[in-house]
Amino acid sequence: MHRTPGLDTLRAIAIVWVMLFHSYLVGGLGEGFGALERSGWMGVDLFFVLSGYLIGSQVMKSLRDTGRIDAAGFYWRRCVRILPAFFVVFAIYALVPGWRETPGMQPWWQFPTFTFNLLFDNSDNYAFSHVWSLCVEEHFYLVFPFLAFVLAQRPAAWKFAAVCTAVVVGGVLLRAWLWTHEVAPLQTSGGNDGLAYLRHLYYPTWSRLDGLMAGVALAACRVYRPAAMAWMQARVSAVLAVGAILLIASLVLFDGARTAFWPCVIGYPLLSLALAAFVVAASGATWLARLDIPGAGWLARASYSLYLSHKLVFAMVERHLDGYLLDHRYLRFGIFAAATLAGGALLHYTVERTFLRWRDRRAPASATLSPPKVIQGISAAD
Repeated sequence: MHRTPGLDTLRAIAIVWVMLFHSYLVGGLGEGFGALERSGWMGVDLFFVLSGYLIGSQVMKSLRDTGRIDAAGFYWRRCVRILPAFFVVFAIYALVPGWRETPGMQPWWQFPTFTFNLLFDNSDNYAFSHVWSLCVEEHFYLVFPFLAFVLAQRPAAWKFAAVCTAVVVGGVLLRAWLWTHEVAPLQTSGGNDGLAYLRHLYYPTWSRLDGLMAGVALAACRVYRPAAMAWMQARVSAVLAVGAILLIASLVLFDGARTAFWPCVIGYPLLSLALAAFVVAASGATWLARLDIPGAGWLARASYSLYLSHKLVFAMVERHLDGYLLDHRYLRFGIFAAATLAGGALLHYTVERTFLRWRDRRAPASATLSPPKVIQGISAAD
């Protein structure tokens, strides 16, 4: 899929928003920016919607055009895209405890197995905790192609709608049950409800499928109902207005109450719907899709390396500053920002981009993901 400046802008916003959220580790921007910083976790949900849309479009286009998926090729490309940079950062976390943002870390095997988000059980083991969202994406990559293949055998709009409804409604009911049985008792007794919230509601894959589902729904519309997608994109101003209203509603709902019942239960689908509207507006032939903001493309390309490394850089710079410039918050924040961009660029160019170039030389990208050999309907890579 060719890069779209509008989608790059959304990806750039997502990574900046996430890093701003985590800047609380080093004091953040301070007074006047609290609401922006507190809401920065929503950048992860924007990444989810974008992933669902982009990966969903790729897989479903292959199914529409050829009736099959090059599963081996898909997983090979995902592995080379994700694992080299991940293992470099994981090695630093595992082998150099002094560089972590917090001393404690979950057992090492939870990270390469991408089970951290399912097994997190100690609020003191918070180092490299942002990998939870990568775990969710990995689980999505593992399951989605096969689910899409099954649904495509006898395609019907009602089947897809039923699956989407089951995922969203099931998530709402599951989170309501988990909140009632795992979080509420601790809020009443004064226990560690924050840990329960992370363990049962915020981190697990089954609780956080709304954004991916919204992206996949958009992808299905783009691939199988292009006229409907074009209709929405022709009304980009209205779509943006709806997205802005829903996003404001989400911000109000979550602000200061992320562990309350209604934000946990209905907040994630509401937020995902809001962000999906922005993805619609930033794709296709809209003016927003063509809007090329300087620097956004680079931030989008380096977003994965920035995501992996930014907490390490925060911690290292904090130790070197050692309390200096506390009275100069903007200069201090600027130092953190510059160091974070430099650290992300180092990882991006030396590891991530190097492996991507090697991957593309070894097996050039296919628009259909469908080489000739086919085994039981799912093609095997040559």
